[in-house]
Amino acid sequence: MIEIIPAIDIIGGRCVRLTKGDYAQTKVYDASPVDMAKAYADCGVKRIHLVDLDGAKISDTVNLKTLEKVVSGSGLDVEWGGGIADDAGLGRVFDAGAGHAIIGSVAALHPELFEQWLQKFGPDRMVLGADVRKSEDKLNMFGEPMFNIAVKGWQESVELTIENLIDRFLPLGLNQAIVTDISRDGMLLGPNSPLYVGLQERYQSVDFTVSGGISSMDEIVALDKAGLRKVIIGKAIYENKISLEDIRRWSQNA
Repeated sequence: MIEIIPAIDIIGGRCVRLTKGDYAQTKVYDASPVDMAKAYADCGVKRIHLVDLDGAKISDTVNLKTLEKVVSGSGLDVEWGGGIADDAGLGRVFDAGAGHAIIGSVAALHPELFEQWLQKFGPDRMVLGADVRKSEDKLNMFGEPMFNIAVKGWQESVELTIENLIDRFLPLGLNQAIVTDISRDGMLLGPNSPLYVGLQERYQSVDFTVSGGISSMDEIVALDKAGLRKVIIGKAIYENKISLEDIRRWSQNA
């Protein structure tokens, strides 16, 4: 069964959600990151997706105290993204308790550094973070719509596709990638299923995580039937589209 990975996005130590990655469209929620993590742990979740939006914006790790509190308070496996720009930043994230580091901007802009990290820490701890925007007038080598990579907290785009990144890092053992369709993020309009199905069929040795747009358990069931392996849900939980009880039942069955 597909693994549900709840997301906690952080600005100033508080739970927030952006719309289409736009910092000007930020909604702050009352629940604390630690309390949310504990609630997910009680539901049987094994891993959570923690994103430092402050750090992503300035390419530095900011909310590490929150990471430490979440790890110690919940005991969950945390995949951390946002602000990791160099060896020191990656070390701080692991020292604070993260089990996995999500690398986006560095992988796109400084791929040789990500290659070093894959070799040093192993592919089981390093996760490629590919945040993508659909190109309106370009097709990839398979005749499908091209999705270009966005970097620096989704504020800039580069002339790279998700396929470019995977093809570069696959020989080094890359086996985990989170792909976020920015146009769907925070919109609750459903995931871009064809994008993920195509990637998963093409690169079977990589576990792709669906990210962006999830609004119901029916969509998760459909992704599971399509052969996807992991899915991130965030706003759907805060907006009561998916309940903690839904997550509990799914986790127990898994």
